[in-house]
Amino acid sequence: SPLKEPEPSVPVAPLEEEEGDTCAICFEQWTNAGDHRLSALRCGHLFGYTCIERWLRGQAGKCPQCNKKAKRSDIVVLYARTLKALDTSEQERMKRSIEKEQMLRRQAELESAQSRLQLQVLTDECSKLRRQVQELKALVAQHSVSASQQPGSFRTGFPGGLPCSQSQRKYHLEKAFLVSQAGNCRVMAYCDSLGCLVVSQPSPQSTFIPGCGVKMMSVANLKSSQYIPIHSKQIRGLAFGSRADGLLLSAALDSTLKLTSLATNTVVQTYNTGRPVWSCCWCLDDTNYIYAGLVNGSIMIYDLRDTNSHVQELVPQKSRCPMVSLSYLPRMASASLPYGGILAGTLEGACFWEQKAGNSYRPHHLLLEPGGCIDIQTEINTRHCLATYRPSKSNPCVRCVMMELTCSPLTEASEDVVCSSNPVQTFSAGPTCKLLTKNAIFQSPEEDGSIFVCAGDEASNSAMLWDAGSGSLLQKLQADLPVLDICPLEVNQSHLLATLTEKMVNIYKWQ
Repeated sequence: SPLKEPEPSVPVAPLEEEEGDTCAICFEQWTNAGDHRLSALRCGHLFGYTCIERWLRGQAGKCPQCNKKAKRSDIVVLYARTLKALDTSEQERMKRSIEKEQMLRRQAELESAQSRLQLQVLTDECSKLRRQVQELKALVAQHSVSASQQPGSFRTGFPGGLPCSQSQRKYHLEKAFLVSQAGNCRVMAYCDSLGCLVVSQPSPQSTFIPGCGVKMMSVANLKSSQYIPIHSKQIRGLAFGSRADGLLLSAALDSTLKLTSLATNTVVQTYNTGRPVWSCCWCLDDTNYIYAGLVNGSIMIYDLRDTNSHVQELVPQKSRCPMVSLSYLPRMASASLPYGGILAGTLEGACFWEQKAGNSYRPHHLLLEPGGCIDIQTEINTRHCLATYRPSKSNPCVRCVMMELTCSPLTEASEDVVCSSNPVQTFSAGPTCKLLTKNAIFQSPEEDGSIFVCAGDEASNSAMLWDAGSGSLLQKLQADLPVLDICPLEVNQSHLLATLTEKMVNIYKWQ
């Protein structure tokens, strides 16, 4: 039988050449949404919308596949149910979401910049108000002294002109913190704006993080917080200024003066002094200046706006002993001493560096007992200072002498003055004093114009509290070891007193 001719086979196009897959211009898949969505010309050929629209705009009005005439108005967007198209609707939604987030981010950055500017303005205003409050407190204290000198006053006729406290309340132990089991705590300071007490201590993990730093404690809830490493050797001075940004100034025997931000718990500025630093303080008239007391008795002045080195050095006039204490007296409307300056104390004497115009300083040597002075503290409102002396042959006990700082014209025709210190009251403690301790002179928690003096007593491991007006001993605050530092503080209208030993911090509340 004759062979049957084979039936002609239907040609099958390769998969990659199937119609409805890619754009003939860019060879990319078209989409069912967005700029590259599926479109067609009158001749029936398919393209991505952006591709064919660009083609017709740049060519002689012809289809790129069949060369038939075409124009932009011939482009038709297709909506085919079974069309193979890349679904980019989710991508388009993500694009819109990203654009929205970027807009919100730009708006948030603008609001953040405005908030920072407002914070700076409010901080400056707060500093100004703090200064005004200090001046008003000085005027009130001065008025109280004047009123108490009138006939019929409750004051005793005691040479210092200070009222006596009539309160029956006392300090009661509120909380005891164990700071360092190994000991070697030295000094502490209180930040009023953050309600935080910081205490110097050696590193609790000396193997991994050697050196010294500070332990933070919240006075509001009486809880201890984290340790911040700062220096490589022992810290001898801590101070907060009137700034509201929580900058801690620290001085150490590693010959550095450092600024640490308690907001970020990091060191933000380091000054190399070249010699061990024994004390430090802030300028309370201009918060851009800080002071460092060195081992040779010099005072280095630094400007926070100059990160390289000191801007001035105040060279000791007489002895070159270590500067054990440093404090700043702000300019105030006080009749006894209206001038601002640095009160510097060494182991052999004291000097008040009066701050003149143009950041120049004029020294006034204060008459102290020769030798044995281990600490000088100030009460800025009443212009009193407290000098602590070690036992000597003539005086076998530790003595704290409260003095009033005054000034008088140098000559009748001259505008210059001479500053001096007049002893007002003496407080006696125990017979031993081996450590360089820091004591305190401060306004009474009763806010009646009276002054309290608190000093550590090594012989009894306690802190002794006196009323400066009468000179009487009010309390003996017991501790486990000798008291090294004393810090009065106020939080939420509560008056507290912190005492530091080499291991513990005791918090007492006035009630």
